[in-house]
Amino acid sequence: MTIAVGDTLPDVKLVKATPEGPEAVQSSDYFAGKKVALFSVPGAYTPTCSARHLPGFVEKSDELKAKGIDEIACTAVNDAFVLGAWKDANNADGITMLGDGNGDFAQAIGLTMDGSGFGLGQRGQRFSMVVNNGVVEQLNVEAPGDFSVSSAEHMLGQL
Repeated sequence: MTIAVGDTLPDVKLVKATPEGPEAVQSSDYFAGKKVALFSVPGAYTPTCSARHLPGFVEKSDELKAKGIDEIACTAVNDAFVLGAWKDANNADGITMLGDGNGDFAQAIGLTMDGSGFGLGQRGQRFSMVVNNGVVEQLNVEAPGDFSVSSAEHMLGQL
């Protein structure tokens, strides 16, 4: 079942990329008590993710925070080491990277995709959501191959 606006995020383990190395975090703890702009990419270093999705949230981070967002986070079915390197390579200091290496989070919210035709295996779909104290307030899921409703620009229009 796909998560919907008004639902509480499931409690699963994610791995936060930090300068000191990977740090396991429970999603219930991470999202508690704050308003988070969360976006998901099918994979770090993939074309649309690197050229448009991540850069948009980096560029619009101040505007998102001015509209009440406490933290901006990105998740992907990648390990925290890859996400940390991708963050550094893109000067994305204001973005928290949450590795979902086994796809547990993507599966728990019902937003997986099969990228095996491209050698990617099971991945998370491209989406964005506003999560307030663990509850989904906005949810923007892209159609396969699209990039519009999960963008930082679209989210700004919703806030």
